[in-house]
Amino acid sequence: MKRRLVQTVILLASAMALAGAVQPSIAQAAYPNKPVKIIIGFGPGSGTDILARMIAEELRVALGQPFIVDNRPGASAQIAASAVAKSPADGYTLFLTSNSSHSVNPHMFKKLPYDPIADFTPIGGIAYFPFILAVNPSVPARSPQEFVAYALANKGKLNYAYGTPAVQIPAEALNRLEKLEATGIPYKSSPGAMTDVIGGQAQFLVVDLASARPHLQSGRLRALAVTTSKRTVLAPDLPTIEETLKLKDFDLAAWTGLFGPAALPKDVQEKLSATLQQILAKAEVRERILASGAEPTPSDIPTFTALVKRQLEVWGRKVTDAGIQPE
Repeated sequence: MKRRLVQTVILLASAMALAGAVQPSIAQAAYPNKPVKIIIGFGPGSGTDILARMIAEELRVALGQPFIVDNRPGASAQIAASAVAKSPADGYTLFLTSNSSHSVNPHMFKKLPYDPIADFTPIGGIAYFPFILAVNPSVPARSPQEFVAYALANKGKLNYAYGTPAVQIPAEALNRLEKLEATGIPYKSSPGAMTDVIGGQAQFLVVDLASARPHLQSGRLRALAVTTSKRTVLAPDLPTIEETLKLKDFDLAAWTGLFGPAALPKDVQEKLSATLQQILAKAEVRERILASGAEPTPSDIPTFTALVKRQLEVWGRKVTDAGIQPE
């Protein structure tokens, strides 16, 4: 009887241990089992918002739970970034963001409420919103070389407009590196900056291609180049600043990607990353992203992690080139 009792106790203990090992696996495999929040740092109708809602709907279909976009605009996405950084690392709060929070802010502000590397888990890259160098049509230039020659011939007489720090940096870097001595004029947003370039109060600006497209099509603005290191499929005829003016590492664009808080469970990170890449591989999704003025750039976890770190360094060098002091 004693021997049988001991055997029973051993079997029961083994069963309990096995159950303890299996239950977490079952729980992890069930992710997501409730709605997931995707926080973004920009308002409804922005390029990032349109992209986030597109991705959220595709994630809902793929994973069987609602993915809800939560807009928290303000402070150049600092409010949204801080909220995600402080959230539980369980996969139910995600961050769809851009270079503003992770490449620009660390060099434009002396103190941030988050660390762009340590406080987040990279999941995957989504798309680029290319920036362009554009001029008022009265400027007699159809290439970056002709523009620089014109600006140098009128040194100190030109103005450039900018609506955000993300476009101020490439414009001022170009201004400083080419010694144009143009004056930067700040605006509350890119539409306001474009309005004054069209009106002649300023002669040039750097702006995202998506916002400028209607003015380019109507002839109110003329695009001269893109500020990315490679040409974009959205405007393949536009050369790059790098290739025309030979400015090294001039790779500045509004990249977008998906993050979780730091210490996100590896299985959740990998599941979200794989699903995101499957979504971005769909022809219909790619066409919708292109139609919104962005270029799909799907990337896996290692590739996206490297991009985030590289872009942080690139933007830092361009802030130095531009001589902009952090606030």
